[in-house]
Amino acid sequence: MYYTYILLSSKSHIFYFSSTVNLKGRFKLHNQGKVVSTKPHTPWKLVWYGAFLTEKEARNFELYLKTGSGKALAYNRLVNVALKKDISEGRKSVPKLK
Repeated sequence: MYYTYILLSSKSHIFYFSSTVNLKGRFKLHNQGKVVSTKPHTPWKLVWYGAFLTEKEARNFELYLKTGSGKALAYNRLVNVALKKDISEGRKSVPKLK
């Protein structure tokens, strides 16, 4: 299986979109600070993931999530539970979709 996933930074309060073949391993690398693009924003929470049969499907969905309409879908349908929880924990601002 191949995965597309969305992370939420507990520190910077931003979302990060990516895809991988090893979701658990990749998530661990993000939180260990071993991924250059996410290192400054650790720790991360996994707020959504989807499984795909092919790498191409996972990558295409990742690329779609990075578009304007894809961010709207992610914000309104995929991570709304994480947003509600974040707000209930006292956050006053809405996370940025990066």
